[in-house]
Amino acid sequence: MTPPPPAQPAVPPPAPPLVPPLVLTVAGSDSGGGAGIQADLKTMLALGTHGMSVLTAVTAQNSLGVQGAWELPVDAVRAQYRSVVDDIGVQAVKTGMLSSAELVETVAELIGATDAPAVVDPVGVSKHGDALLAASALDSVRTRLLPVATVATPNLDEVAQLTGVQVESDTDLRRAAAAVLEYGPRWALIKGGHLAGDAVDLLTDGSEEHWLRAPRLDNRHTHGTGCTLASAVACGLAKGQSVPEAVAAAKEYVTGAIAAGFPLGDGIGPVDHGWALRRDTP
Repeated sequence: MTPPPPAQPAVPPPAPPLVPPLVLTVAGSDSGGGAGIQADLKTMLALGTHGMSVLTAVTAQNSLGVQGAWELPVDAVRAQYRSVVDDIGVQAVKTGMLSSAELVETVAELIGATDAPAVVDPVGVSKHGDALLAASALDSVRTRLLPVATVATPNLDEVAQLTGVQVESDTDLRRAAAAVLEYGPRWALIKGGHLAGDAVDLLTDGSEEHWLRAPRLDNRHTHGTGCTLASAVACGLAKGQSVPEAVAAAKEYVTGAIAAGFPLGDGIGPVDHGWALRRDTP
């Protein structure tokens, strides 16, 4: 009589797939794909998070500039936000183009009621100098949006727009940061990329300072750097990193993206959001 075959060990059920950290961008669309919502979602994918979006405006935009912009209704912005956050949840929020006072105040209210860190990129003008924020909205940014920010990430033009502080050298960055912190964000990241010499940024909460330096890269194709940096910071926070850790990692990522920036159209091309994904590819 043939003995029965040995019993096969039970195969454990497959583990449920891991859900990546959840990051939400609240920003405008860049039809050229280099900045705005498009840059944010590319950054979030490249850094191993799940990106979600709330569209605030549609722009007609290319490598030469912004040819037109159309703001979405506040109700549409609120509905998108609630749809995502109430069902899926979120571990970090990043804001970009909020063109009117009404939009700024609505988004500030939504973020203030959300238990997640918020990275506020107070977008005022495009890379080409096109206005993306109404002058009437500046006070709402100061009094409503910045107070709910975990990190505010203005460039030097935006610092001047919001605070009146003109930054001419590295030594002015402390003064700029202090002026931004007066409006209530927990941390200020003052981006000194428009200064001569190395690309120097200052991160501070008013007590500790972190100076971030990178060599100045000879590449004019830098469209989307601000959106990309803020989104990368949000990704780090969603992963549980501290603010200084998230900002340092974001600085490294955006420096690589600038180095790999490529020409597109007849003007300023975008940074390369996928550069890190190809880093180890022969």
